[in-house]
Amino acid sequence: AAAAAAAGAGAGAVPRLRTVIFRGLWASLPVNPKNTADLNPPAYESDLLTLTTDARMAKVPDLIGGSSVSPSGGGGPVEACFWTDAKVQWRVRGEAYVLGPDVEREASAAVRRETLLARMRRAPDKAADDGWSFAREVTAHFGNLSPMMRGTFRNPEPGTPRGADPPGDQLKLGQKVEDLHDEVARANFRVVVIVPTEVDQTDLSNAEDPRRWLYRFVGAAADGEPADGAERSNGWEKVELW
Repeated sequence: AAAAAAAGAGAGAVPRLRTVIFRGLWASLPVNPKNTADLNPPAYESDLLTLTTDARMAKVPDLIGGSSVSPSGGGGPVEACFWTDAKVQWRVRGEAYVLGPDVEREASAAVRRETLLARMRRAPDKAADDGWSFAREVTAHFGNLSPMMRGTFRNPEPGTPRGADPPGDQLKLGQKVEDLHDEVARANFRVVVIVPTEVDQTDLSNAEDPRRWLYRFVGAAADGEPADGAERSNGWEKVELW
């Protein structure tokens, strides 16, 4: 998936493009059988896309919309694009939230938690959410990575010159991290959650009759009948376009 975000705010915003790995839907993590993390109960499901990143990478301030002293942040505009083998393009527009180790400790993170909770649905036949926590979900994402991938969060700072002074023994290439609470790696690890507001689907599998649909999130409580032949389901309004 390629995600584009705006760097900065206002008229001076500059689009940025990244190629990232889709890590599944928030609260519905496709668990690696080798993941030893304490997992959340399967109480929720969502339409929220996730990816992981290093806090030291330039994409983080791009997503947050500027520098921030808080490990978590976001709410900036983003667009993600999937191009599948079936010649179907999916473009997902929305807001991106960056979740770090302070996701449950800081009062400022409460707004982000409430924003995500508002888009999370109770899973069918899963009434109890006892013990479900954002911090546990972030740790589960870290545990889903291989030890070598976890070790990349102990790499030298991305973008710094190789000719600079060695960063020390803690930061070097080729490390494997087994400890899911490794202090250095976890300080740099972030989960990015994309809250979609629009999804544009283009099907080019039939060159003689290309098809396109636009999905807009209107919420479960949307009033009135959909216009222009649109359909509404689970808070999403779908209309076919030329």
